Amino acid sequence: MNSKLFIAAAVLAVAAADKLEPEPYRPAPAYNPAPAYKPAPYHPEPQYKEEARPYAFDYAVNDHYTGAEFARNENSDGKQTSGYYKVALPDGRIQTVTYTADHYGGYNAEVTYEGEAQYPEYKPEYKPAPYSPAPAPYRPAPAPYKPAPAPYKPAPAPYRPAPTYKPARNYRPTPSYKPAPTYEPAPTYEPAPTYKPAPTYEPTPTYESESEEN
Repeated sequence: MNSKLFIAAAVLAVAAADKLEPEPYRPAPAYNPAPAYKPAPYHPEPQYKEEARPYAFDYAVNDHYTGAEFARNENSDGKQTSGYYKVALPDGRIQTVTYTADHYGGYNAEVTYEGEAQYPEYKPEYKPAPYSPAPAPYRPAPAPYKPAPAPYKPAPAPYRPAPTYKPARNYRPTPSYKPAPTYEPAPTYEPAPTYKPAPTYEPTPTYESESEEN
């Protein structure tokens, strides 16, 4: 008997231990973000080598008012470029630069000058200051005339006559006492009249005519 109880207790203990054992840890599923945007591969447009084209231009400026004087000339056959430019220097000379340029010899320039440099002596000219008369002495404007205020005269008080004497009202004595009216008893009861029988019927008297009497 004791062995059966021991076995039953052991089975119950094992079952309770199975219920109390915690569940195994199961982490939440990892977040899978959407695939990142991948831009399309860059394909540069093909570049085409343009063939050189011949050109030519020419201009010149000579302004006697401002003293500006310069010129430019350039031309190219597509392979070699040549030209020149001129500019007037502050010392009075004309500077000319003649150049040529190509893909083989590079840029080559030749500089020449026309005229002689001039450095005139500086002689400052006296220029008197413009005449400006001395300002007139300051004279303030006279103050505006303000007459003295009139002497104060108070306004006369309004006329108020003295109140006339009003005698007191005549004395009226208190009305004398009037006693309350005496009690009058209610009228006595009068019995209803007794019944009187209707009079008996009396026949109507007959009358004899005169003709019958005669």
